[in-house]
Amino acid sequence: MQEVVRAEVLKLFQADIIYPISDSPWVSPTQVVAKKSGITVVQNDKGEVVSTRLTLGWKGCIDYQKLNAITRKDHFPLPFIDQVLERVSGHPFYC
Repeated sequence: MQEVVRAEVLKLFQADIIYPISDSPWVSPTQVVAKKSGITVVQNDKGEVVSTRLTLGWKGCIDYQKLNAITRKDHFPLPFIDQVLERVSGHPFYC
């Protein structure tokens, strides 16, 4: 799996999407998880037929808990839909 992460990071680096950084409070741990799709039947070492899941690729997962902890929260309450509809009703255009 480490090779999968290394290949993905190199691809993003070469596309100028990411860049190296030494120390930052914004850095988050990353791991990869196998994408699973479908079930197939294979024979194990004992000759038994068992079902197994197919792995079709890898999915990157990032833990943003540290980033969320230091991000400033906006305190803007969302309006209720009936309030919005009442405000825009009767107008030919609204944005």
